Amino acid sequence: MIYQAPWWLPGGNLQTIYAALRSQRYLAEAPSFRRERWSTPDNDFVDVDFAQHSSSAAAPLLIVFHGLEGSSASHYAEAFADVARVRGWACAVPHFRGCSGELNRAPRAYHSGDFEEIDWILRRFKAARAGPVVAVGISLGGNALMRWASELGSAAGSVVNAVASVCSPLDLAASGQAIGQGFNRLVYTRMFLNSMVPKALKKLEQHPGLFSAEALLAARDLYAFDNVVTAPLHGFKNTEDYWQRASAKPHMRRITVAALAVNALNDPFVPAASLPQAADVSASVTLWQPREGGHVGFPSAPFPGHVRAMPEAVCGFFAAQL
Repeated sequence: MIYQAPWWLPGGNLQTIYAALRSQRYLAEAPSFRRERWSTPDNDFVDVDFAQHSSSAAAPLLIVFHGLEGSSASHYAEAFADVARVRGWACAVPHFRGCSGELNRAPRAYHSGDFEEIDWILRRFKAARAGPVVAVGISLGGNALMRWASELGSAAGSVVNAVASVCSPLDLAASGQAIGQGFNRLVYTRMFLNSMVPKALKKLEQHPGLFSAEALLAARDLYAFDNVVTAPLHGFKNTEDYWQRASAKPHMRRITVAALAVNALNDPFVPAASLPQAADVSASVTLWQPREGGHVGFPSAPFPGHVRAMPEAVCGFFAAQL
């Protein structure tokens, strides 16, 4: 991926924040979505938003797995939906549990290594489609998707034609440490906890005794939150166990389906030193590591900027595989 940041947006933090808040996401009208609620095998639900634009029944389907506390309203989801529209592809955004605006029912939420959930969702899409299926995961969603591709190995190709991760924390321990320090802690960690803690408290009302409310309210970073909520709810011993077992990077040599991993080297909370190199991945994995772009940013000139460059590049990769 060849990416040149606008001169008026220097540095990873500006490229991250401005892209999410101010950059243009689509060419004409904002994408509109039609929602379906899918019942899960454990009697819970997942809400899936389908972009409402014309595409043939045999057209490729682009599935977008969102990042931490994201949704179909996230800047990258709308940008991907618009790029899919221009290409004549169908597009769908499945929401991880609790991220569609309604609390899920089960005593669980979602996490960075949830490849079983990814597998169930992808297989349901595949069963309903005549055409090719490609999937991109953003940040947390990308790590989970790559974790799925590595877990399935040669079987992944029977479900999807290609996968991609964008700005994903493929080494969760390195990213978890980075986001808990300095500016990251003051801005990004606070933003995430402002959303995650209230939802966790509602989950505790729904399932009393699930975890300690006192410990949750004392959490000041994602390490503490994961220790109190994410890890125990999803079968991990603690944060260290969760971050180690859920990280995709140690498993990427097992990926056989065509895969793309995009990571900007100036991502504020995915350290460049933690990114996979050629020796860490299989021959099926392509690594794009542009010098700039921030975290799921990649805003492009002219002012006020747009965030279509990255989705266009990723969809170009997918088109080459098809």
